[in-house]
Amino acid sequence: ILSGVELKVRAGEFIALLGPSGCGKSTLLRIAAGLERPDRGRVLLDGQDLTAARASDRDMAMVFQSYALYPHLTARQNMALPLVMRRLNAFERLPWVGPFLGKTRAKLAAIRDEIEQSAQALKITPLLDRKPAQMSGGQRQRVALGRALVRHPKAFLMDEPLSNLDASLRVHMRAEIAELHRRAGVVTLYVTHDQEEALSTANRVAVMMGGRILQIDTPEAIYRNPLHI
Repeated sequence: ILSGVELKVRAGEFIALLGPSGCGKSTLLRIAAGLERPDRGRVLLDGQDLTAARASDRDMAMVFQSYALYPHLTARQNMALPLVMRRLNAFERLPWVGPFLGKTRAKLAAIRDEIEQSAQALKITPLLDRKPAQMSGGQRQRVALGRALVRHPKAFLMDEPLSNLDASLRVHMRAEIAELHRRAGVVTLYVTHDQEEALSTANRVAVMMGGRILQIDTPEAIYRNPLHI
């Protein structure tokens, strides 16, 4: 699917992977996340070789096209889950044991504070006690972004996160994601087939076709000299 792809992302940079369906964008993102294993090549983050590392050990947060929220959990519980799994051991996570341990209570209080901060930044505080079925598509997308943001990862990976939204909401959420990146200052790989979306959010755009990166440049340069494919 991918052939000879080399992509270097600078610290704090937002790169959009732009191309038609089937060109390898999502595969490249899944390899970075550790969900797929490449036949050849390496994945490096801060100089560390992560090619053989499990997805859970890569300190990357992924936002999926389908939001991937647990329907039986509230927004608060969905956002808390990655922090609970990372910071509490199996014994502390037991509902009839953990809450009664002093150290566990302190950890849970810290997690609640971090969720409140992230929710405030994304303007979803009133939604924290709602379940996904009680939210609109844009609200569910914000919760999915909040679940990624609260982890403070080394990299954000976003796989067409706006494709399920209507046109007007997509425009609004583009600005939200660009602002989120500006505040977090974290490396972001963003998959999209929407040229306007890529050019309006990213620092650089990598144009993909047939499993290769054909062009990578700033949005301004690509807008002036588009690659006709």
